[in-house]
Amino acid sequence: MKKRWFILFASTILLLGACSSKEKESSGSIDDQVSKDNPSGDLAPLDKKAKVIIAEDGAASGAGFYIAKEKGYFEDYNIEVEFAQFANSDEMLPALASGDVDIAGGVSTASFFNAIAQGIDVKIIADKGHNVPGKSYFTFVIGNHMKDVIKEYKDFEGKRIAVSSKNSIDEYIYLEMLKHAGLTQEDVEFVLLGDFGSMLGAIENGSIDAALQIEPLITQGIENGFHERFGDATDYAPESQIAMVLGSPQFMSEEQDVSLRFMAAYLKGVRDYNDAFIKGEGKAEIIEIMTKHTSLKDPALWEKVFVTGLDPDGKMFLDDVVKQYDAYKENGAISGDVDFDKAVDTSITEKAVEILGEYK
Repeated sequence: MKKRWFILFASTILLLGACSSKEKESSGSIDDQVSKDNPSGDLAPLDKKAKVIIAEDGAASGAGFYIAKEKGYFEDYNIEVEFAQFANSDEMLPALASGDVDIAGGVSTASFFNAIAQGIDVKIIADKGHNVPGKSYFTFVIGNHMKDVIKEYKDFEGKRIAVSSKNSIDEYIYLEMLKHAGLTQEDVEFVLLGDFGSMLGAIENGSIDAALQIEPLITQGIENGFHERFGDATDYAPESQIAMVLGSPQFMSEEQDVSLRFMAAYLKGVRDYNDAFIKGEGKAEIIEIMTKHTSLKDPALWEKVFVTGLDPDGKMFLDDVVKQYDAYKENGAISGDVDFDKAVDTSITEKAVEILGEYK
C-alpha cells in the first residue's frame, strides 16, 4: 500500500512539473526571448528558418517589406521572405485565406469587403497606406487649361472629373471631395478611366478637366506640364485608410512566434522609411531600395514625389475603414455583413510595438 502511494505521489509530482514546464514555455516563449543581448536587439532568432510568402506587386506602399528584406531585418529573425504576384485581388484573397500566402496588401474596395462578408477569412492587421496631411500621394490634379478656372473646390461644378474605379477608395475620396465642395454628383461629369497613365494624356488634351491621380504620375505630370496638383486630399478626407496589411488566419494564430518577428521586422523597415522621408535620415539608402523594388527607377524623382504615408507603429484609421464599408453597403455594392471584431486583428502589431517601443 505504501509503495503504491509513493508511486502515485511521485507520478503527480512529475506531472505537475511537466505542466509547469509547459506553461512556462507557452507563456514565456515570446517574453523570455526579449533581450537586448539578442542579435536582432530584441527578439531572439527562430531556432528553425521560416519562410513567409508575401503577395506584393512592387507597389510603393510595400516599402516596409522591401526595406526589411534589404536591410536584413527578416534575416535577423531567421525569416526568409518570398514575394508572390497575383493577377488580381480576387485570386490573392483565397490564397491568403487558405494559408498559401501568409501576408498581403489589401486596398479598400467593395469587392474586398464582399469577399470577407461571403466567408473569405483574412485578418486586417496593420497600416499599408494613407495620405500624409499636406502631402497626399493620392489626390486631385487639374489640367493646365483649368488653372485660371478652378480656384476653389466649388469650381469643380460642371467639370469633367476622371476617377479610376467605382465602389472603391477612389470613388470614396471623390465623393468626400464633392461633399466638401458643397456639390452633388449631378453637379459634375464623372468620367470612369481605369488606367492612371491614360489620365495624363486625357488631361493634357483637354478631354477631362481634373483627375484623382496617384504618385509618381502626379509629379511626372507636373514635370511634363500636363497638370498641376489641386489642394490636398486631407482637406476633405483627413483619415482615409487606403491600404492595409492582411494576414492569413493560420499565420496569425498558429505561427505567432513567426508572425510576431515578421511584424517587428516590417515595422523596423517602415520606421527607416519614415526616418528617410520625414526626417531626411539615411534617405539615399532607402531611395536605392525603393528604386530596386518598385516601378519608379529614377532616384531624382523620389526626391520630389509625395510618398505613401506608412504609420511607424502600424496604426490604422479603423473608424474610416468602417465608414468606407458603410458607404459601399449603402450604395448596394456589398451583400452580407462584415464582422469587424473578427476581421480586424492588430494583436501582433501591438505586441511588436510593445517590444520595439513606440516610434519617436
